[in-house]
This record gives sequence, C-alpha cells and structure tokens, in this order.
Amino acid sequence: MTEQNIQKILSVVDHTNLKVDATWEDIKAICDDGIKYQTASVCIPPSYVKRAKEYVGEELKICTVIGFPNGYNTTPAKVFETTDAVKNGADEIDMVINIGKVKDADYEYVQREIEMVKMAAEDKILKVIIETCLLTDEEIARLCQVVYDAKADYIKTSTGFNKEGATIHAVDVMNENRPEGLKIKAAGGISSLEDALEFMEHGADRLGTSRVVKIVKETNNQ
Repeated sequence: MTEQNIQKILSVVDHTNLKVDATWEDIKAICDDGIKYQTASVCIPPSYVKRAKEYVGEELKICTVIGFPNGYNTTPAKVFETTDAVKNGADEIDMVINIGKVKDADYEYVQREIEMVKMAAEDKILKVIIETCLLTDEEIARLCQVVYDAKADYIKTSTGFNKEGATIHAVDVMNENRPEGLKIKAAGGISSLEDALEFMEHGADRLGTSRVVKIVKETNNQ
C-alpha cells in the first residue's frame, strides 16, 4: 500500500477505544497517536471527554458516544448526555438510535429523537448509528432518508458491540440510498488497511476503527 493511500485512510479514521475497562492511560495513548498520525478524531467514552479535550486542546477532534451501545435510552437521557458531552468539549457526537422503534416502523419517533440530539449537539458533527446487522436492507434505506431529514451529518453502520460490524453490503445499501449531502461512517470489524480502503471505495467518508493506527505503527516499526 502506498504512503499516499495510508495517509488518505488515516485522515478519515476516528481512532477508537470504547472498551469498558479503558483507563486514562489508554485514552491518553490513543490521543497521542491521533495527533501523531493526524486522524480525523479519537472516539472515546463520555467520562473521558473533558480530560481528553484539556489534554489535546485544538490539536485533535474529540468524538464521543450517546445512548451507547444499545440505543434504548429515553430521548431526554440522550439529550442530557449530548448536552453534557458538548459542555465537556466534545467536537463530534455518535448517537445510537432506538432499534426497537425501527422494528415498530415508528420512524417519526426515530427522526424526532435525532432532531432533539442534533439540537443539543449545537454546531457539532452528529453521526447516527443504526446498527445495520439488526436491520433489513429496506430499513437501512429508509433510515438514510430519516437521518438526512433530521439534519444529522453522517449515518453510521455499527457500534462494534453487536453480532456484526460494518459490511460492504450495508455500506453499498447506504451509498445507493443516501440523499446528497449525507455522509457515511463505517465502523466495527475494520481490521486491515485493505479493508479500510475498500470501505472508502464503496462510499464510506469516515471509518471507526481501533486497528488501523496500530497497523501503521507496527509497519513503521518493522
């Protein structure tokens, strides 16, 4: 893989550590890597946002998660989480929708919730996780329009905490059905530079992964 392609990949990576046992030293380490390798952001647990933002300043974007990983929190709870994250310095918000409401075909609820989280996020980038492994192609297609109508910035495949992460098929469905202006984030299971590049070639504008930076570091140390 060329150095140009590696840099292209890194520039769209949300370098991620959402492990339940992540320590401050773990978070500090991915912040250092995010700055060094110029990733799009680091995606970290909400409890570390304030400290991480104070640590990186304006050198790196801090992304965090809302309603994570199951999405079945109440809307007011998600709104509070978002308000708190923004107050603590989050630059980007990745929220999980209520999958049960999708299965009920209550798209009005889903759209309204995204709109309320978007309002709480103010001018920050909002990515909406729809957990594609639990959805039909028709549901994924419908959600592309719902997410766009709610004025979110990205539709995102997965939390990485369910039975399957991002797939090329799911990204293809998103790419074929997204309105102009809606971006795609693929996340979960992206385990190689080749994987990352393939997702980008199929329409992913952002990648959520904990592995790409590690691979680049290992390659540089050889």
